[in-house]
Amino acid sequence: MPANASAASASPHATHQAIDAVWRIERAKIVASIARMVRDIGLAEELAQDALVAALEHWPSEGVPGNPGAWLMTTAKHRALDRLRRDKNLAAKLEQIGLDLEAREALVVPDFVEDLDAARQDDIGDDLLRLVFTACHPLLSREARVALTLKLLGGLTTGEIARAYLVPEPTIAQRIVRAKRTLSEARVPYEVPRGEELGPRLASVLEVVYLIFNEGYTATAGEQWMRPPLCDEALRLARILAELAPDEPEVHGLAALLEIQASRTAARTDEQGRPVLLADQNRARWDHLLIRRGLAALNRAEQLVARQRRALGPYALQAAIAACHAQAPTAEATDWGRIAALYEALAQINPSPVIQLNRAVAVGMAMGPEAGLAIVDTLVDEPALKNYHWLPAVRGDLLAKQGRSELASEEFLRAAELARNEREKALLKERAAAAATHEKARRH
Repeated sequence: MPANASAASASPHATHQAIDAVWRIERAKIVASIARMVRDIGLAEELAQDALVAALEHWPSEGVPGNPGAWLMTTAKHRALDRLRRDKNLAAKLEQIGLDLEAREALVVPDFVEDLDAARQDDIGDDLLRLVFTACHPLLSREARVALTLKLLGGLTTGEIARAYLVPEPTIAQRIVRAKRTLSEARVPYEVPRGEELGPRLASVLEVVYLIFNEGYTATAGEQWMRPPLCDEALRLARILAELAPDEPEVHGLAALLEIQASRTAARTDEQGRPVLLADQNRARWDHLLIRRGLAALNRAEQLVARQRRALGPYALQAAIAACHAQAPTAEATDWGRIAALYEALAQINPSPVIQLNRAVAVGMAMGPEAGLAIVDTLVDEPALKNYHWLPAVRGDLLAKQGRSELASEEFLRAAELARNEREKALLKERAAAAATHEKARRH
């Protein structure tokens, strides 16, 4: 394949940087397309890696191709064809593939091409959607779905995933291997579910993307409060889903939620990496482009539910809550009454003590700390919140607003003991100390 003259003269370091950049962009598409051919995610990933190795062998001496993505895709397809031809069960595989027109078309491998349009003969969008639904199959555990999705679609290495979730790298590697084996042994169809099967499967996909974003937005444990790369990957996946499933309101609801939440990233920590709570954030540092994108996605979700005569789902409702914050020029101008009502609607379709706790915060802001505390006190014996540090944290905040500083300090300390994230732990201890100082001053 001809190479660019400038690329041919590039240094080996620059070439390897180019390979890394192209691989990050094209990896998911290649794995998705090859998986359609071979009907095995693990094998597809292996063949895609073979194409990467070929690039590392050829590009430093021959130069980076004019269309590197097409080069990698075509190389991977040739590898897939070679593998199928060598397979002892070739006849059975060809019979299976022959029943699927799309798979048969995927076996047509063009010569190496420079023109990007020629590389788009396959329906990449459908392939990616199939890969998303396969990686997030409900047959897998939640942890396995997250790990496999980050590996296949997020392009994260096993080590990066392990560091993000603070578990040993072998644990993540085992989850991914077992997930691939489970999908293979169960003969999970490599397809987008249709009809009645779509709802539950789509819910699984959205849940995984939501979990990935949340772990990046507020890390469960560790020394950093946020892990922005995880937020970026989840946001990218949500945008892909919004393009690939344009008529699903909850897809746009999730995209809206993540866009708006991500808009606050720069304002959520100070220069030392310490958490800055929502009420104290400098709203000038919010990313207003992301806010506009989020509001547009929310509007799309609302239009779809109106057209389909449905109600807003949980992600769209959470996006509407986020929109209330995004549209308020100051913390004091926030429409807490609407937020409380939205949480009430969310609790109706998705009952959860965590949602009730969030509703308590909104009610406390809209109607006073006594009203919020009344809700929180109904949750203190909730088993699901036994080790949830935000329960005593919220209770401490409401007690502090009532002027009950001693009790507030005790609650903040209890929350700090439960917190696993070091930044949150430090913040809660600071609030406990401040409440104790206030109480001491009051007594004197």
